[in-house]
Amino acid sequence: MSRPLWLGPGMLLLVAVAAAASDASCPAPCVCEGRMLDCSRRRLGRLPAAPMPEGITSLEISHNWLTLSNSSLVPELYSLQEVKMNYNELTAIPHLGEPTANITLLSLVHNKIAELNGDLLQQYLSLETLDLSSNLLTEIKSIFFPRIPLKHLNLSNNRITTLEVGSFDNLSGSLLVLKLNRNKISAIHPKSLKLPVLLHLELRRNRIQIVESLTFQGLDSLKSLKMQRNGINKLMDGAFFGLDNMEQLELEYNNVTDINKGWLYGLRALQQLYMSQNAVNRISPDAWEFCQNLLDLDLSYNQLNRLDDFAFVGLGSLEKLNLGDNRINHIAEGVFKGLANLATLDLRNNEISWAIEDSTEVFAGLSKLHTLILQGNKIKSITKKAFTGLDALQHLDLSNNGVMSLQDDAFAHIKLQEIILNTSNLLCDCQLKWFPQWLTASALQNTVNVSCAHPDWLLGRPLLSVDSGDFICDNFPKPQIKVHPETTVALKGMNVTLTCAASSSSDSPMSTAWRKDGEILYDSKVETFARFQKHGAELVEYTTVLHLFNVNFTDEGKYQCVITNHFGSNYSSKAKLTVNEMPSFLKTPMDLTIRTGAMARLECAAEGHPPPQIAWQKDGGTDFPAARERRMHVMPEDEVLFIVNVKIEDMGLYSCTAQNAAGSISTNVTLTVLETPSFIRPLEDRTVARGETAVLQCIAGGSPAPRLNWTKDDGPLMVTERHFFAAANQLLIIVDAGPEDAGKYTCSMSNTLGTERGHINLYVLSSPNCDSSQTIIGFEEDGWTTVGIVIIVVVCCVVGTSLVWVIVIYHMRRKSEDYSITNTGKCSSKQVYWLETSHKWQSF
Repeated sequence: MSRPLWLGPGMLLLVAVAAAASDASCPAPCVCEGRMLDCSRRRLGRLPAAPMPEGITSLEISHNWLTLSNSSLVPELYSLQEVKMNYNELTAIPHLGEPTANITLLSLVHNKIAELNGDLLQQYLSLETLDLSSNLLTEIKSIFFPRIPLKHLNLSNNRITTLEVGSFDNLSGSLLVLKLNRNKISAIHPKSLKLPVLLHLELRRNRIQIVESLTFQGLDSLKSLKMQRNGINKLMDGAFFGLDNMEQLELEYNNVTDINKGWLYGLRALQQLYMSQNAVNRISPDAWEFCQNLLDLDLSYNQLNRLDDFAFVGLGSLEKLNLGDNRINHIAEGVFKGLANLATLDLRNNEISWAIEDSTEVFAGLSKLHTLILQGNKIKSITKKAFTGLDALQHLDLSNNGVMSLQDDAFAHIKLQEIILNTSNLLCDCQLKWFPQWLTASALQNTVNVSCAHPDWLLGRPLLSVDSGDFICDNFPKPQIKVHPETTVALKGMNVTLTCAASSSSDSPMSTAWRKDGEILYDSKVETFARFQKHGAELVEYTTVLHLFNVNFTDEGKYQCVITNHFGSNYSSKAKLTVNEMPSFLKTPMDLTIRTGAMARLECAAEGHPPPQIAWQKDGGTDFPAARERRMHVMPEDEVLFIVNVKIEDMGLYSCTAQNAAGSISTNVTLTVLETPSFIRPLEDRTVARGETAVLQCIAGGSPAPRLNWTKDDGPLMVTERHFFAAANQLLIIVDAGPEDAGKYTCSMSNTLGTERGHINLYVLSSPNCDSSQTIIGFEEDGWTTVGIVIIVVVCCVVGTSLVWVIVIYHMRRKSEDYSITNTGKCSSKQVYWLETSHKWQSF
């Protein structure tokens, strides 16, 4: 038989019995309930020494005076599995003897344990739950926890300031729940929590002000993280990176100021995000890029004052959204359009009365919304289109608003099951006659508490007790808009005036406000005028004028006036102000001279409002040879026109035009293409009969146009009255060729880029078919001999589509009063030549 094990002063007797016996008696003063032995709250220093009942699996000894010095065991009690020793005087984890290996739950809450002994814990081979909350632990060391199958560990409400790196490594294969609430932890080292199977982590009420990047790396399976009341003011980018499976994040009661995708990076499985009671004042664009499975979002009790159109982009799965108790006074159009699955929207205690009063259809897109809470928003009137798009709405809370008027059929398109409305300010005129009838028909009269404030003779009367004939309109105390501001287009720097006027039958003071894109203008220049008129009844006409001086692009938007008196507010239509600016060039192209084959770069950029479009023309038209040949490139967002492999036909005048709604401007640039001289056609030798006309062709190409020079037999050409030059020296015409004209003729062409030479051999043959004597017609008796040689050289120079006859040469070899021309029909002295000025010869 084993002897009892003493653990310290003041004995603690723990009994584990292998089998239960129904007839065993409980030792006084303990109580037995099934398999539990309850000795709690007995002021015991030790357990009774009397025999223990068999089969006990749970021992409750909390709220006693037990210490380690007065604890002992009965080794035969092997069935013991759960031990609760809360609220005692223990200073260390007790050793329970042989039953220790079977214990699965050990609760030591509110003792005086300041340090853990890993060797003692090693003997708890079956331990799954260990609760050490409300002790005196100040740090967690890596030696504290041996490799045991612990699943639930509670270290809350200690004095822990430090988590040593690797402190939980031995529990990495088993730990599912870790609670570290109410400690003094100010930072968590990224490598201190390597618990790949951990599902739930609680860090509430610590002192963590900054969550660094990768803080929770290693918690691959984590489902929920609770960090309320830490004073967190900064969440670094990637603060929760690695938590790919986390579904719930609780950050209430901290000082987080903004929501952005940086610290939300990687939370693709997140379904619940609770951030109530923070200092959030901004939701960044694309904030929810990595949280598109979010179902429940709580941003209540923050400092949001506006909801921009991008505020909830990406939250198509969201079902519940709480924005209550913020400072929201601006809701952008379409902000909720992407929330097709939203079922509950809480906007209580904000400042969004205009959203309901102004018929903006702010809730469009919420086709599945069934609960809408709008209490405490200072709503005075409800328009017909206020709830457009809320076809599934069932519960509507409009309490604590002081509603004065509801337009006819404001709820006609929705089938409400509950409407909460309490107001004693109703304007009970003919426009409200429909409302009590609708309440009765919808069986909703028991959910409202409403009474009249006007007219005076119905003051205080419950709405449902007013006879339908008493709803009359003999005046209109609520302001009625008579003149709406008009849509305006202005140039930058101009002054703009917007006018709005309203009238009322009440002498209640009226006030005005101007709104731009839904937000009140506080620092604008406004003039107001009031006058009394009588049109059967006394009317007050009120005019408000908004002055905008030296308008700029930031003044663009939709303007609206709001006129209010004691009986409610009325909203004008929205006037759009567009501010334009004439285009002006930021970059203008420069004249460019470039060689063929290179790349031309023409730069042109302009600014204006709206941003101007850039267009190019060539020689006043849109025919670009380079474009046809796919050698021209203009990038959509570039400021440069590129022409690659430049050719002669690309040369010309290019115009860059910048145009927008305010006007257009243009600038010109000349592109000059340089080309070395070259022969457009190969030079060909010529053979003519004696007495014929020889034409030598040297068709030159190049840019600028080359100068041509002729030489003969490598020496100067002796020009006689029989030599003629045409088409800028490209034709050398020799009339009445003779043997002395035969030889080597050299054509030299040159421009700024270089010189090119070519040779033509001219052969002159004696002609057996052309007898010179046959060409003599006669002579006059005075001895004068007249020989007529008519040379007609017609050169066609095409500039665009024009043809010009360039040479008609008549030469009289000798003067005579009488002359004649002979033609044998075999030797013709008439030849015609066609030339295109683009340097491409058509025919000769």
